[in-house]
Amino acid sequence: MVQDRVAVVTGASRGIGRSISLALAGQGAKIVAVDIDPEATEAFVTELKADGVEAVAVTGNVTDAADVDNMIKVAKETFGSVDILVNNAGITRDGLLLRMKDEDWDAVLTVNLKGAFLCTRAAAKVMTKQRSGRIINIASVVGQMGNAGQANYCASKAGLMGLTRSNARELAKRNVTVNAVAPGFIATAMTDALPEDKRQELAAQIPLERLGSADDIANAVLFLASDNSGYITGQVLGVNGGMYM
Repeated sequence: MVQDRVAVVTGASRGIGRSISLALAGQGAKIVAVDIDPEATEAFVTELKADGVEAVAVTGNVTDAADVDNMIKVAKETFGSVDILVNNAGITRDGLLLRMKDEDWDAVLTVNLKGAFLCTRAAAKVMTKQRSGRIINIASVVGQMGNAGQANYCASKAGLMGLTRSNARELAKRNVTVNAVAPGFIATAMTDALPEDKRQELAAQIPLERLGSADDIANAVLFLASDNSGYITGQVLGVNGGMYM
C-alpha cells in the first residue's frame, strides 16, 4: 500500500504517533520520526531498525520553522523524497474559559495549528515538485462538537479541519491530497488510569460502547496515505465509534 514511500510523522515516539509510524512501517514505508524528545525518538527509531525498517530520527519542535525545514531536509537527504506527512504532534492545556491563561491558549494554538501549517508548507514544497503526496492531519472529535474546559484545544482542532480543506483545494492540481482523521475517545495511559466507573461513563457516550484504540486511528491514516484513497481530498474522517455523526 505504501511500499518504499517516505513518511514524515510528527509526535512519532509515543501514543497515536507511534501506532501510525508502526502501521506505515508495517506496509513498507520508510519512516522519518519527528519528536521534541530526543531520547524517546532515538529509542523508537532503534526499535524500528531492529525490525528491518528504514528509519531516521529527527529531534525538532513543530513550532520552529527552522526545525521544520530541517526535518524535511533530512527526509530528502536520507531517502530522496517526502511522500507522506502526518501532522500528529499536539498538546493540551485544559481549563475553563474564565480561568484559562493567555499562555495556555497561545501554546495550544501554536503547537496544534501553527505547527501543522509550518509542516504542511515545508512538505508541500517537495510534494508539488514531485506532483504527488499525501498529507494527513490528526484532528479531534471535539473540534466538531466542542468540549467544556477545552476551548483552546477545540479551537485548534476545528482550525486544523479548515486548514485541511483550504490546503486540499490549493494542492489538488499537483496531485497532493490533504485529509484529516478526527479521533474520538481513544484508550490511552491516561484513560487506563481512570476508575472503572469513569471509563464506563466515557464508553456510555459512544454508540459502539467502547473507547477506540491508537491502532484504529493508525489504520485510518494508512488508508488515507495509500493509493486506495487517491480520489479523496479535503475530507475529515471521523474515527469515533459513532460519537459524532
